Amino acid sequence: MTPSTWVENVDQRGFQERVIERSRSLPVVVDFWAPWCGPCRALGPLLERLTEAAGGAWVLAKVNVDENPALAGEFQVSGIPAVFAIRNGEVVDQFTGLLPEPQLKAWLQRLIPTAADRLTQTAEALEVSDPAAAEAKYREALAADAGHEAARVGLARLLLTKHADPAEIRTLLQGLDYGRMASEAQRLRRVLRLRELPHSDADLANAQARITTQPDNAESWYQLGAILAARGQYAEALDALLAAAERDQQRAGKDIRELMVEIFHIVGVRSPLADEYRDRLQKLLY
Repeated sequence: MTPSTWVENVDQRGFQERVIERSRSLPVVVDFWAPWCGPCRALGPLLERLTEAAGGAWVLAKVNVDENPALAGEFQVSGIPAVFAIRNGEVVDQFTGLLPEPQLKAWLQRLIPTAADRLTQTAEALEVSDPAAAEAKYREALAADAGHEAARVGLARLLLTKHADPAEIRTLLQGLDYGRMASEAQRLRRVLRLRELPHSDADLANAQARITTQPDNAESWYQLGAILAARGQYAEALDALLAAAERDQQRAGKDIRELMVEIFHIVGVRSPLADEYRDRLQKLLY
């Protein structure tokens, strides 16, 4: 293969930097191939030619599976050629085998960021530093492509932080049950469900007062945990719910556990916070 700006051989050692990190600014197409594979020898030059012709719309990273079996295993490659499209560090599309040139061109064309893609990426970068600008960019992206899933989820996430109209948030998340945005959409739905619980400042003050007068009452601790969860204070909520579980072990395996699991899904099922309180709850129950 002739050295190129847009086509390169990649191995296990350089994969993180040259594929995953690079994909955050430019789509990367990864071609898993081997010298003995006939379809690979046909697809490889075609991919290289189309990549060069695109002039930097994407990058082609070629991975020899004989030399990088662990990398092929990570991608669960069961047949070659196997081609993966990576954007923002995630696989967004893939195919196995030899595609005719018109189909391959159409597949590659889908990787080029649209105006809505670019607006959404800008909005994501602004969410923390300038939420108002981020919201404007998300809405601009949706004006360009009303079905853009990442923009819908991003705007829903932003509106949740503003405690905006729940009806609009539900509409944005509607139908996002499959695909790469499904997990985040489900997490946001969980946050929205918790928000429906009473959680005003007065509710919190009353719950804290009940704890002061009834420190051994499991229901008081449970109510405090629910209010804190609805307010997004997840660590404090888990602490209160564990206190409720310690005071009523029979209930600990029912609604207390259910609410704690709901919080685990919001903060990340394998996050340090979820791991800590899952272990503590299990020790209490078993």
